[in-house]
Amino acid sequence: MRLKISNSTLKVWEAATLALLGLVGLGTFVFWNFSPASINSSSQRKHAASSTQANLNAALTLKGHSRPVWVVAIDPDGKTLASASTDNTIILWNLSTGEQLHTLRGHSQWINSIAISPDGKTLASASADNTIKLWDVTMGKLLRTLRGHRASVQSVAFSPDNSTLVSGSWDQSIKLWNLATGKQIRTLKGDCDVVDAIAISPDGKLLASSNYFNNSIMLWDLVTGKQTRSLRGHSQTINSLAFSPNGKLLASGSWDKTIKIWDVAAAKEIHTLIGHGDRIGSVSFSPDGNILASGSWDKTIKMWDVSAGTEIRTLKGHNDKVWSVAFTPDGYNLASGSFDQTVKIWRISTNLSPLR
Repeated sequence: MRLKISNSTLKVWEAATLALLGLVGLGTFVFWNFSPASINSSSQRKHAASSTQANLNAALTLKGHSRPVWVVAIDPDGKTLASASTDNTIILWNLSTGEQLHTLRGHSQWINSIAISPDGKTLASASADNTIKLWDVTMGKLLRTLRGHRASVQSVAFSPDNSTLVSGSWDQSIKLWNLATGKQIRTLKGDCDVVDAIAISPDGKLLASSNYFNNSIMLWDLVTGKQTRSLRGHSQTINSLAFSPNGKLLASGSWDKTIKIWDVAAAKEIHTLIGHGDRIGSVSFSPDGNILASGSWDKTIKMWDVSAGTEIRTLKGHNDKVWSVAFTPDGYNLASGSFDQTVKIWRISTNLSPLR
């Protein structure tokens, strides 16, 4: 084993294979990638071999927020991670090094939702201060503030063509905004009460929104602005929605401790995923659509086989509720944000198999 210090970073290499085992920065994170071959003692080898989490340990722990981390998002290139907190700030991180790039300040209340545009240039943030802010990701500068909602803005999402921003609010409205001008295009009207979560299909044609009080999901035609159908099955508030990469499936996470996977075209439930011991904070599909990740108030993250509807693994490491999860574009890493004020990056094995 060799040690090397470069640019204020301690790097640990395995002498025989020249493989990078780990690195330590200036107090912001620790990353270890030890394989059983790099462990010398027999007792250490035995422990590594017996651990079901051997290839699923948190690779990075990012610390910078002073209050719970509400949401995380990753840019399309997989280079920048954004985290938003109830401390009213957003931090942009270098995903490779864990370095803080920018801290975005401007909201006067906590931030409920963030999204990064498909071209990676703009970040949108939705806040309990009733506003949406658009930020330049590279410069970390505020571009404009969108005003129009009369209550807390709970969720934001960009259209795939980068032209439109959609927002859902506790004022019982969904608004569409022209991204170039910041002007409001349309307010969707239909059978919706308090809007808690939204998601846009990969082709940009459908919008899914959750109703806070009647525990249902509304599907909207974004071209016409008309509500097309509703999905019902959860018994409590739906806090998170995500379309699969091919747009055929929709996942919903609820306070009823379950996740449901829906066939979008048929408007029918396919699976109910049961395993968490508390509310579901967030759901996220892997880029290939084969795995669904869920974060829960039970302090864990679970990985699910989408086609089978079965649990694959449970990730443990956070000390408080997990409110948000997001896959990197290559599918090899998963980010999670927690009430323990940290963001963790998990290295996901490419050969996950169901629990026996």
